[in-house]
Amino acid sequence: MRSPVLSLTPRAVNRVRLAAILGVLGPGLVSGFADNDAGGISTYSVAGVKYGYDLLWVLLASQIVLFFTQEVGARLGLATGQGLAGLVRERYGVRWATFMISTMLVANVGSIIAEFAGCSAALEIFGWPTWASALLAATVVMLLLTRGNYSKVQYLFVAVGIGVSLAYFVSAVLAHPDWGRAANSLVVPHLASSPAYWAAVVATVGTTITPWGQAFIQSYVADKRLGPEDLVGERLDVGLGALLTNLIAGFIVVACAATLFSTGRTDVTDVPTIAKALEPLAGTAATYLFAVGLLAASFLGLGVVPLTSAYATCEAFGWETGVDWRWREAPAFYGLLTFFVVVAALFVLVVPPGSLVQVMVTAQVVNCLLLPFVLVFVMRLSMDRQLMGPLTSGRFLLIVGWLGTALLIVLSLTLVATSVFGL
Repeated sequence: MRSPVLSLTPRAVNRVRLAAILGVLGPGLVSGFADNDAGGISTYSVAGVKYGYDLLWVLLASQIVLFFTQEVGARLGLATGQGLAGLVRERYGVRWATFMISTMLVANVGSIIAEFAGCSAALEIFGWPTWASALLAATVVMLLLTRGNYSKVQYLFVAVGIGVSLAYFVSAVLAHPDWGRAANSLVVPHLASSPAYWAAVVATVGTTITPWGQAFIQSYVADKRLGPEDLVGERLDVGLGALLTNLIAGFIVVACAATLFSTGRTDVTDVPTIAKALEPLAGTAATYLFAVGLLAASFLGLGVVPLTSAYATCEAFGWETGVDWRWREAPAFYGLLTFFVVVAALFVLVVPPGSLVQVMVTAQVVNCLLLPFVLVFVMRLSMDRQLMGPLTSGRFLLIVGWLGTALLIVLSLTLVATSVFGL
């Protein structure tokens, strides 16, 4: 009997292949969109306000490193069907897994706090008090993650990400920027020696390439039950995610550079003021688009970072994990998820409103400083032929991955040197 697949026409075969590739999409896109969370938007906004177009080169460099490091993470998930923390525990023992997860959680908790701060900053523009925005954010996220179906949640995340992208694209266009100058700054680095400049560079990198992002994409690929045969589709997924996250970042920098920086208002550093300052320069629509984009991005981050933190912690200690489990089947997972959300919400309530942007930007700096510790584990695992089989990282991927890790270490040391010694 002839196989139904062999009886397909070439055009039908191509359609089947396209459908298979599209079915893989999700992990890279969601990870990319979630990188532009509240902390990211605040960091990019401050970068545009203080340095104009000068930090756009950092986004291009970050995009290249992000693509390759995310592909390595995706390969680990495709080859093993396991999350990062579980692999570290399996290959290097509980102590190293505990070290890695502790490092990651320090960065992740800061990011979760940044998401609540973002919700507060966005809703402040519409007159909401901080306590109300924190309560709303915590309630919506917990209901979404504990009551929603995993496959439906991923589509919601992608839809929100697309909405945020459109909001900031329109905001950038309404600001009437100098596109020629922006293009020049994208490929020609504009360096400075001040500690504040390098802190901005580190924060920009830290909000684009994150510790939680590495764990998230691997766990997501594994949870979606993708395998080695899905490498082509997942590479496309990762590429689109890396491209879109940096396009959004570029639009935010450009919008703020064309409005506030170009008019000399470089002292504006809180998001509500930045959004309101766009109104006389780019119109009321830009102001509300900026606020709505920040709110949507904050919810997207809240839907991803606490989830990743709970996943990674449970994987590190061998506990049941996943939103498809019920509370009684995975009590540690849901308990950790609740803990991360509640603690971050309470933290935002006690922080003075004027300090929220500083909290968000500082969280991104911490991300960059701690990221190399996570990447070292990722790169070492990707070299293990026994573990990875045919998906073992090739020479080019290893060179780029290790070079990116080394550059992040140099960048962190540069920040420390300029801050402590004034070099």
